[in-house]
Amino acid sequence: MAFGERLRQRREELGMTRPELAERLGVSRSAIGNYETGVSAPREEVLLRLFDALSVDANYLYRDSFRFDGNSCSREEQALLEKYRNLGISGRQTVQQLLDGLSAWQAELQSERQAEPEQRMIPLYRCPAAAGYAAPAFGDDYELIAVSGEVPPGAELAVRIQGDSMEPLIADGSFVYVNHDPLQNGDVGIFCVDGEMLCKQYYRDALGIVYLFSLNRQRSDADVLLAPSGGRTLTCFGRVMLRTQPLPM
Repeated sequence: MAFGERLRQRREELGMTRPELAERLGVSRSAIGNYETGVSAPREEVLLRLFDALSVDANYLYRDSFRFDGNSCSREEQALLEKYRNLGISGRQTVQQLLDGLSAWQAELQSERQAEPEQRMIPLYRCPAAAGYAAPAFGDDYELIAVSGEVPPGAELAVRIQGDSMEPLIADGSFVYVNHDPLQNGDVGIFCVDGEMLCKQYYRDALGIVYLFSLNRQRSDADVLLAPSGGRTLTCFGRVMLRTQPLPM
């Protein structure tokens, strides 16, 4: 059985879907399909996460299946077994002691890894347009990043910003952290206006008119005004979490 077939079989044994495995590995859904069909192979760092996600070792996915003395084993395992059988009694005892020591060491490492808290990951979208989805939809649009001390508590995703309309507070090419808290006047949010994704400061007046301001007033041409009866569509996909809250326009 080939690597991809074993991967698919183990995934299905665990009741895990391709999207679920893709999210755990930080790759696209199509990448999982390519692994399972043999179109491509996972990179080394992805492969290590794959072993953990499927709770298997490398031999399980890579071994060639054939019968040897009533047991399924790889050619490498067969060669080692033949060498072991050619050893004398003292040599076999030495190998057994070495294996016992390695097994105990591996069990200790596994116990330490299980004791460590699982690090939370959030998606980093490469452009504001990709942030318009409630969950990662396209593998090429985002990557998973670890939540570290630099990430504000409660952050649910990060978005790469394009353009200078929010400078100097948000620079072109930087990324911001976003949550789904309700927006208040003066907050900066990620919006979809008539299908176009924008990062703007939000304000709504008593008449229901919504203003989306550029913090860089030299780019006031990028401001957006939406009247209740204007027929335009507006969707907010999250509130940008900033250390310094900008003053209302």
